[in-house]
Amino acid sequence: MIPFNKAYSTGKELQYIKQVIESGKTCGDGDFTQRCHTFFQNRYGFNKCLLTTSCMDALEMAALLIDIKTGDEVIMPSYTFVSTAVAFVRAGAVIRFVDSRSDYPGIDENEIESHITPRTKAIVVVHYAGVACDMDKIMDLAGKYHLWVVEDAAHAIDSFYKGKPLGGIGHLGCFSFHETKNIQCGEGGMLVVNHKDFEERADKIWEKGTNRAEFLRGGVNRYDWVDIGSSFLPSEISAAFLFAQLEELENIQEKRIHLWQAYYDGLTALRASEVVKLPFIPAFATNNAHMFYVICNNLLQRNNIINCLKDKGIHSAFHYQSLHKSPYYIEKSKDRNLVHADFYSDCLLRLPLFPGLSEGDCHVICTSLSEVL
Repeated sequence: MIPFNKAYSTGKELQYIKQVIESGKTCGDGDFTQRCHTFFQNRYGFNKCLLTTSCMDALEMAALLIDIKTGDEVIMPSYTFVSTAVAFVRAGAVIRFVDSRSDYPGIDENEIESHITPRTKAIVVVHYAGVACDMDKIMDLAGKYHLWVVEDAAHAIDSFYKGKPLGGIGHLGCFSFHETKNIQCGEGGMLVVNHKDFEERADKIWEKGTNRAEFLRGGVNRYDWVDIGSSFLPSEISAAFLFAQLEELENIQEKRIHLWQAYYDGLTALRASEVVKLPFIPAFATNNAHMFYVICNNLLQRNNIINCLKDKGIHSAFHYQSLHKSPYYIEKSKDRNLVHADFYSDCLLRLPLFPGLSEGDCHVICTSLSEVL
């Protein structure tokens, strides 16, 4: 059996977790948390980083920081995970869903402006499969209409737009370290604060609405409740696990990119025959090999492929369902005709991709997929 995903371990996770336990400090914001923050700040030049227990927590922090209120409108793609929307809906936002591009599942940047109204407060972009949206267009629109930009970079660690790291271009960036991501700690996330005006308040929100960070720096003489917030920070055990992964980032990325290319090369004949389509990477984007997918022609074909591959011992998976048609939001959504988002919901098929997969496994999967088709 070839699983769809298998969590990768570098071998140092238990060693670092043992250090945390022996230190006697297992709660959050300890040594390993700071090591993780420093890693991202040094490697990518991020202004301020705060580990969270999930990417959704980071998105909820973003909603608090940009002061989303009831009735504010937030623009985002329909083809994304529910967390992208829920974080802002919980704060009272009305979501304006935008269609995907025809050439890949990212938001159609040319459709965003038509969704902007006087009540629009933010644009949330999702770098699907770690492939960048056209951030120049999006940041220009944000500047023109005085909007905040939040990058949902859940898939996008170590991926770039015109040489700039994803998550570090918008006003706020949100990452995921879920078990299925390139770098993982089971469940985890991170908020990147790129706008300096948010720095001080981000600390308070991260620390349950208290001024603890300022108190520890000696800036105030009392530790008080001063804002709203929540228990967003993860334990040191999670941070230690994550840091073991970050130390091996280059090796992990090398393995993933090699496997991604093995898929692409192995399925060239299918791409040429147009039986299915393969991933498209725009010239302005890099590929961090977060996932490998094929685009089928219709829902029936995709479901048949999933079942036939399963019979051969290969687990594949579809992905998101369009949020504008979700049972929770369909009556609230004004965006009814998002043809590309619906197409990807029906036709996108993800193949196994994780560092423990072998090139031989990729060959078996490519051969099996060709036989099925």
